[in-house]
Amino acid sequence: MSDERVPEIGAAAGPSGEAAQDAATAQGAAAGQGGETAQGAATGQGAATGPGGEAGRRHEAGGEWELPWAEPFVTDGERAERAELAAAFGAGIRRTGALMQLMGQAAADRIGINATDLNCLNILSFSGRMTAGELARATGLTTASITGVIDRLEEAGYVTRERDPHDRRRVVVQVVLEKALKDVASVFRPMIRDWQEVAAHYSDDELRLIVDFYGRMEEVFRHHLGRLRGGPEPTEP
Repeated sequence: MSDERVPEIGAAAGPSGEAAQDAATAQGAAAGQGGETAQGAATGQGAATGPGGEAGRRHEAGGEWELPWAEPFVTDGERAERAELAAAFGAGIRRTGALMQLMGQAAADRIGINATDLNCLNILSFSGRMTAGELARATGLTTASITGVIDRLEEAGYVTRERDPHDRRRVVVQVVLEKALKDVASVFRPMIRDWQEVAAHYSDDELRLIVDFYGRMEEVFRHHLGRLRGGPEPTEP
């Protein structure tokens, strides 16, 4: 990838933080906000700790079911608290994951593009410019699918195709920053402000831990995205 980059989309500027908010929103970040319907749907998908504090269980009228992954954490009475925390950890990921998907779809509907195209625009925005092959590898989509995504984003005015000045055989897809900021920022700005308010409650060390966690989770998601897109199955430990 070329070192030439559009202005850093996540860069902060000024005490008001408006530039940072506008920039961050242009990345198409997805997470739930103000949606009771979304929360209800996510709750249905994300398992909560059941009545009586039973880790990873949810009781229904017709019986009960357990989180498949929670069982290894339930070892003995001395580790009951750890089991509860492990179940809450998994449920939290599932809930926020469901809300992120719902938010992404709602945002895409508001912007007027489909959710896959918005996700690709989000990924593209981190560097500002990528080849179609790089974008395909980053998203786990096929080259043919990425070609369709780029065609639609270009038609909508969000990206342009340009020849790499250092290698005329390479076609580089570049974000049209002004268009992305204008259309996407207005949708995501309120949520970015809420994120900033949440972050303000944590110390620098706590934020470093949270950032490290998200980095590790990104690796997990990339691994399983590749698996589900047809890559090799993970080896059992």
